[in-house]
Amino acid sequence: MIDENQVQLGVVNTHEALRIAQERGLDLVEVSPLANPPVCKIIDFGAYKYRQEKAERKSKAKQKKIELKGIRLTFKIGTHDFEHRVGLAIKFLECGDKVRLEMILRGREMQLQTRAREKIKEFISRLGPVKVEQPLSRLGNRLIMIIGK
Repeated sequence: MIDENQVQLGVVNTHEALRIAQERGLDLVEVSPLANPPVCKIIDFGAYKYRQEKAERKSKAKQKKIELKGIRLTFKIGTHDFEHRVGLAIKFLECGDKVRLEMILRGREMQLQTRAREKIKEFISRLGPVKVEQPLSRLGNRLIMIIGK
């Protein structure tokens, strides 16, 4: 048994440990139930729980949430628009976000899927080294790919 000042009291009967905790106005908490004999500690459980929740909230606030940013390309995209979207994708990836590339094929463009795939590959090659989270797949009239750093 360990008291509130981190002093070891040695092996103490359960009833005696409960009595000591009640006299001090604190709680008896089993810290290590698998040890032989089990290790118990006298603490203020409410304050202990509050400190744990506060530390958990603090660590949660420091976490970076990864967002999925979308970039939509078209089959007949101009060179300036293409370059602008490459710049946006690079900015998103540097911020630690994932990028969802989407190319919508309209009408007769559906027959030119190989050229559309080549445009997407060219887009990715201009980004530099990237990690493919979801490979290029077709969903109706759309080609979709998710990449990250």
